[in-house]
Amino acid sequence: QYASVDEDLTGMENLVLLGRLLGHRKPAARDRAAQLLAAFGLSEAAGKQVKHYSGGMRRRIDIAASILNTPDLLFLDEPTTGLDPRSRNQVWDIVRAVVSQGATVLLTTQYLDEADQLASRIAVIDRGQVIAEGTKGELKASVGAGSVHVRLRHAHQRPEAERLLAQHLSAQVQLDHDPVALTARVGLAGNGDGATEQAARALHELSSAGITVDNFSLGQPSLDEVFLALTDRPATRPDDPTDDARGQAGSGGPTRKEGAAA
Repeated sequence: QYASVDEDLTGMENLVLLGRLLGHRKPAARDRAAQLLAAFGLSEAAGKQVKHYSGGMRRRIDIAASILNTPDLLFLDEPTTGLDPRSRNQVWDIVRAVVSQGATVLLTTQYLDEADQLASRIAVIDRGQVIAEGTKGELKASVGAGSVHVRLRHAHQRPEAERLLAQHLSAQVQLDHDPVALTARVGLAGNGDGATEQAARALHELSSAGITVDNFSLGQPSLDEVFLALTDRPATRPDDPTDDARGQAGSGGPTRKEGAAA
């Protein structure tokens, strides 16, 4: 999770030093370092000591140091924890670039949307045990449910909408933080027509009751919802101090792996 490069050296010095240790002659080490610094958007910071880098820059220089020689297998332990969205997207792009060069990446994460974005295969870990493994499509299908998301026009109608959805979907309805939003899971039958029909009937009942729906959608559950269904409790965030309740997603596969240990 933390940069392993020497903070008292500059970005260029770190990469040249590691290149020399890996057997490159000095000119070749400098050329390779310059290529990586440019590729990772660090050329302007090449002469700055790493201790003056931001968190996102440290993460990028650390990954650059790991691929001076393209590895067959690269382990990344929660590389985006604590990063802002822009830096996180930059790290995602780096992971994709490494994979495109033929490497396999095993990446641990507690951001399940990150696993959804990057992973070819995912292993879900709960309390140190792998409790599910497969592609993201397989994991979502294993929950046996689609997600119905409803957004109402009037917040005061939500209690009645909750009652009707629970009755006609035969499912527990989750009240979102948004005071006009509700979410429920519906069973998938065959090619999914069963869920569509259930959702359509529920929407008709809401309309018949005079409840105005501004937005309605039906789709596969998110990986967050999959985790909740598999563990019967929500996933913790990376800053959650309760270590023994931490849940992670891991991925594997011949070309790309992301998530928690798999």
